[in-house]
Amino acid sequence: MGRRAFIKTGTLAGLGLGLTGFGAAVSTPESQSPHIRRYPLLGRTGLQISDISFGADRLSRGQEQLVHHAYAAGINYFDTAETYRDGDSEITLGLALRGKRHQVHLASKTLAWADARREDLMRALEGSLRRLQTDYVDIYFNHAVNDLERLRNPEWHAFVEAAKRQGKIRFTGVSGHAGHLQECLDYAIDSGQFDVILCAYNFGQDPRFYQRFLSGFDVVARQPDLPRIIKKARSRGVGVIAMKTLMGARLNDMRPYEVGGATYAQAAFRWVLSNPDVDGLIVSMTSNEAINEFVAASGFRALESEDLPLLQRYAQLNAGSYCRNGCNTCQESCPYGVAIPDVLRTRMYAVDYHDTRMARSEYAMITRNATACLSCSGRPCAGACPYGVRIAELTAATHLLLTG
Repeated sequence: MGRRAFIKTGTLAGLGLGLTGFGAAVSTPESQSPHIRRYPLLGRTGLQISDISFGADRLSRGQEQLVHHAYAAGINYFDTAETYRDGDSEITLGLALRGKRHQVHLASKTLAWADARREDLMRALEGSLRRLQTDYVDIYFNHAVNDLERLRNPEWHAFVEAAKRQGKIRFTGVSGHAGHLQECLDYAIDSGQFDVILCAYNFGQDPRFYQRFLSGFDVVARQPDLPRIIKKARSRGVGVIAMKTLMGARLNDMRPYEVGGATYAQAAFRWVLSNPDVDGLIVSMTSNEAINEFVAASGFRALESEDLPLLQRYAQLNAGSYCRNGCNTCQESCPYGVAIPDVLRTRMYAVDYHDTRMARSEYAMITRNATACLSCSGRPCAGACPYGVRIAELTAATHLLLTG
């Protein structure tokens, strides 16, 4: 479907998304490097962050130049975690941002389990501060939450109170992209004890996208409440940062279809940022070229004319292999309790991101991995995915790929 067909059927108006006045071509000559054009307030924190920010989950030792390039492009928010690259991500950020600490906002994360003790949480924070070469982080996240008991743990809240009192963290957040995402986000917002949510959010998770644009593409998005939750966060003053915005990031699949200077990544970012309840997004940045491409979408608050056809094409090409973050519909189908969404997420890191190191590290942390899939007939989970993902085939292959 082309631009005229979209406009003629009124679908743009149906979504409430107009065209920007920036023009369709957003690629920039090398002599005029793209630069961040918008610094929204992050909820009640008062922090003004670049609308497209640096996800440091794939940042390795010796890559300080990447951070310098992002900083020169106007990026002032850098998101990391103690587990990223076994601490190397934090170390590299610390080295790269020496002398710039008060010009940037730093966020880190820890896996605070339901039985975590405040002393252990404080040690984890202090380890991050040492690696980052700073006295404080602007936001400290309870990381990858998929269980309400982790948010209810009184030790987490006692730790937060002490860390704030000592000036080691300014604000707290919760991040999530796995099972029970909506339930956990609702609780975090309603509790009033979290200042920021970092959640998986992309065009493939909004029911409006499929229902209005993919006629004949027989799926229904499994997270109809996510837009509601994001809107509630906004109304409560809770900052909203989106991640996993590229729906798997198979960027090379889309190069043949990109026209007019716009790219799939830019279309996906504009879709996310067109939601007025989203403050900004983070994305893994692995090269200067990628940073330039991503930053070129900064400042847009609505879709461009060719964006929706690109997003539709991507969904058609990749829907059968992409596991939707937080859907979790398939989980109860497995008699062996394999953590299917987590396994498929690590597959995404290995196959789509081409990052085997990260995939192996994440896979090793899965308690119920896909070992059982090697001897299973595949019948229990056949048809369990509403999007048509071939679960048994992909989980077994992922186990072999990441343990061989």
